[in-house]
This record gives sequence, C-alpha cells and structure tokens, in this order.
Amino acid sequence: MIRHNQLTPCFVKGIPREIEPSILYVSMEYGTVIHNCCCGCGHEVVTPLTPTDWKLTYDGETVSLWPSVGNWNLPCRSHYVIQCNRVLKAPPWDKARIDAEMRRDKAAKKRYYAQTNATVASEELKQEPTEEPSGMRTEPLSLWNRIRKWLS
Repeated sequence: MIRHNQLTPCFVKGIPREIEPSILYVSMEYGTVIHNCCCGCGHEVVTPLTPTDWKLTYDGETVSLWPSVGNWNLPCRSHYVIQCNRVLKAPPWDKARIDAEMRRDKAAKKRYYAQTNATVASEELKQEPTEEPSGMRTEPLSLWNRIRKWLS
C-alpha cells in the first residue's frame, strides 16, 4: 500500500537529521537521495546516485528516480517508482526475482569498477612525472637553445 502518492523534491547539501514524510531530499554533494518510505511505515530509504545504482532526472520542476525503489530489507517490502514527483506502485517481487536482481547488481558493479580502475591506471601511466630528478631541466628548451645544443 502506498500512503504518500506525491513527493516534493528538496535539494540539500547534506542530509538533515530529521526527514519529513513526502519530501525527497537530494544531495548532489553526497550523490544520494533519501526519503521516508512511501508506504508510511516511517523507515528511511536511501538511494545512492552512481553509474551502477539509481539515476536521478530533474526537469527543472519535477524529479524522477530510476530504477524502481524496492524496499526488500524493510518489513513493509514496498515497491514503487518515483516519476515526475509522483509515486507509482509497482508489483511485488518474489525472493527468486530479488535474488536474481542482487546478483545482476553485484556483477554490474564488479564490471563497472574493474573497467574504471583499469582506465584510471592507464591514465596514470600516461601522465608525465610531476617532479623532475635533480639536475634535470624543468622547462622545455627554446628553439635557439635546442639548435645550440645540436650544434655542440
């Protein structure tokens, strides 16, 4: 059962200690969205914004969050989608589907972060050293100095 059918987005730097029902707190600084469960049970729901987790869309007025919010670890086990500030009830999932999604999610994170770590390592190898060994020039030679060096 969905008790809160509409959420009001509230962009914040940090997450407040007390969160109010029907408010969707968005912290871009921390890359997270938090709200009270829309079923009304009062539990806090945290959705991290990362390339492998949830995606937030803001059109200047409304917020959408994808994929759906499945509160499988809460007693209520509510499941809903937040689209244009509206809360749309989604069908319940059985244990097999939840387990399959958790495996898919874990594999997606493993692939993404393995790829990201490989890219970062590759970029680090391409970077020039930040400090020259002692006795070496830190400035490029001018054209005249290169010609003088070549002639000598």
